[in-house]
Amino acid sequence: MLMNLLSGEGQPVSRAPLQPLDWTPILLGPQHLDSCLALDGASLGGLWSEAQWRQELEAPERPCVGMMRGATVLALACGWLVLDELHITALAVGPSWRRRGLGLLILQALLHQGHASGARRATLEVATTNTAACALYRAAGFEEAGIRRGYYRNGDDALIQWKKLTDQEFG
Repeated sequence: MLMNLLSGEGQPVSRAPLQPLDWTPILLGPQHLDSCLALDGASLGGLWSEAQWRQELEAPERPCVGMMRGATVLALACGWLVLDELHITALAVGPSWRRRGLGLLILQALLHQGHASGARRATLEVATTNTAACALYRAAGFEEAGIRRGYYRNGDDALIQWKKLTDQEFG
């Protein structure tokens, strides 16, 4: 396993070296609202409003994990736990921090958190035109399960992707 996840108020259970950066992902909460909004604006074009971010960061069934430098969230991944599934709703890496492995690390941290919370599968939608994200999800073991035509505001199609979360991988 690449890392150990944390519990509670953002305190790591343990630190394991992360390559190439030595950071441990934390659970994000309401105290990270401003930094999440800033990262959302810089990386996702303002996907969610302040009210939506507040809801994401306060609801226990909506885990959000982040990689921090000081008080700044550099990368985040959020999801919704629905029965035994984790629906990944957002993944962002700050523009100046891309291509350093943070996307895969933060995605794995969210998958680990989802598995620890009882999820046995994970799903997401990704724009067919987002080749970097598609490659990231392939590297994490996601498989294409279908397509949603015209899913995004700009008319782009979305690939529906799934991954089994196994005890072997996350136990």
